[in-house]
Amino acid sequence: MSQEANRRAAAPEIIAPVVEKPEAVKRKWRFRTDWLRDVFRMSGEKSEPRVGLVILGFSGLFLAILTRLVMLGAFPGDQVGLRRATSNAISAARPDILDRNGIQLATDIRTVSVFAEPRNILDKDEATELLTAVLPDLNAKELRDKLSTKKGFVWVKREITPRQQAEVHRLGIPGVGFVPENKRVYPNGNVAAHVLGFANVDNVGIAGIEKYIDSQGLQDLNGAGFAVQASDLKPVQLSIDMRVQHLLRDELVKGIEKYRAIAAAGAIMDVNTGEMIALVSLPDFDPGNPVDALEKDRINRMNVGVYEMGSTFKALTIAMALDSGKANINSSYSTAGGMMRFGRQVIKEYHGTGRTLTVPEVFLHSSNMGSIKMALSVGVEGHKAFLKKMMQLDRMTTELPESAAPIVPGRWGEINTATIAFGHGLAVAPLQALAAVGALVNGGYLITPTFLKRSEEEAKKNAIRVIKPETSEAMRYIMRINGEKGSARFANIPGYFVGGKTGTAEKVINGRYAKNKNFTTFTAIAPSDKPRYVFLAIYDEPKGYAESGGYSTAAWNAGKTTGKVIERAAPILGMAPRFEPPPSPFPLMAKLGAWGSR
Repeated sequence: MSQEANRRAAAPEIIAPVVEKPEAVKRKWRFRTDWLRDVFRMSGEKSEPRVGLVILGFSGLFLAILTRLVMLGAFPGDQVGLRRATSNAISAARPDILDRNGIQLATDIRTVSVFAEPRNILDKDEATELLTAVLPDLNAKELRDKLSTKKGFVWVKREITPRQQAEVHRLGIPGVGFVPENKRVYPNGNVAAHVLGFANVDNVGIAGIEKYIDSQGLQDLNGAGFAVQASDLKPVQLSIDMRVQHLLRDELVKGIEKYRAIAAAGAIMDVNTGEMIALVSLPDFDPGNPVDALEKDRINRMNVGVYEMGSTFKALTIAMALDSGKANINSSYSTAGGMMRFGRQVIKEYHGTGRTLTVPEVFLHSSNMGSIKMALSVGVEGHKAFLKKMMQLDRMTTELPESAAPIVPGRWGEINTATIAFGHGLAVAPLQALAAVGALVNGGYLITPTFLKRSEEEAKKNAIRVIKPETSEAMRYIMRINGEKGSARFANIPGYFVGGKTGTAEKVINGRYAKNKNFTTFTAIAPSDKPRYVFLAIYDEPKGYAESGGYSTAAWNAGKTTGKVIERAAPILGMAPRFEPPPSPFPLMAKLGAWGSR
């Protein structure tokens, strides 16, 4: 065999190329085009390829999404942290707060905050130096520590000014940006601080009506992203009249200075609706910058402080005796001797007359002995039951979250009834005492105070009758007599038919009554024949002055302030002066021939 023949015999057969016939190629391409045509053909018998392609496409899409979610969950990037922070900031919107006349008390404005992404900042020291130069109130060490973390998002400074934003922007630091936020502002400053409360830098309500709004579901709305800006929310309209609120605060500020008191408070309530028209507690704070809001002397003394209300409580004692039938308007009580003894305890009259007094005279002369005898005629259990019915033994709740429970004797005996009868031995929040006086003069209905605007019909739905209408007329009558002839005459502004009652209580210091430290109160109603409003002023440790002859009792401070408040507020509240007394203001009292009615 030749060499060429041997080489051909040894070569493998696969070296020879296999040439596909033209017919086979045509069949392969025809199959592929037929399959694609079947995918998009609408006939039922050709649907299997189309369904398979759709399933394959959606499976790929879902797999990609799932993979991305897993990656984000396991390795959250900078943008995730940024989105979370900005989402929380932008969604924290709050509704506007308005007074009863539509005056804006609180609103949101748009502002900007600076953030940083530490992982994207290459030179931490340079960034710190540049930022603190533009924002000098930043702590350089704290900022450097923040930028040294591996976090995807940190705050640099919240709520900056437009000028600061422009200066930071010009720095051009990679990894530093801006987040739009909502900032709470209070256009009237301190004027209604204890009613409004305040919101923190995250726009969360911390106290007052602001906290109440959150409790009504605002934070849930924010969390769900439904409240992005204030215009998305219905404004909250309060019962407060900002004009009256301002003048009440103004008079109390003047009073603190004149009477050298350490604190003061006051309120005005509509006796027929329970609406709080004004409420002030001093010292107060600026809700827009509440740096001192949590100091102990800035509490809301109207519903967080609890105090012995002094002789103003005698109104409750007399109403209890009259309503129970144990006394009538012509009953009389001996005050001979000027003192009463309970075991080792002796209770004296403050300004005793040493004679027998009728019920109106007991009130007019603020007789401790007469009040004690009325309370004892009702009895210890009856006394407790009446005060509980009048909302004086339990915490009173309103829209303001801050409130205090009364300090009630643990073991209530005859001596407790005796002292509580004239306003010692039971400490209550002034606001609940105000509500009780409102019930005494509005016909006998106890209405829980509210800081939201409402009608008389709405108020009466939940009102509770606590005394008879006849008792209510008697209380209006004796308060008016005290306004004409007694300690309330300093508030007897001509034309407004004012009635009222003073109260002076010695403060309890280290468990003992301090003779030289008083807590003074004054409660007034106007007009007495058909009251519309009840007024309250209190001073903590007022001092005597030349005009008062050195006295620091309530008539000389709280009484005078209340008179000035009535004089300024009555025209604003629509109370026209009447310079002729009403023809028959107390018909039942005249019919019964009550003391002083002639």
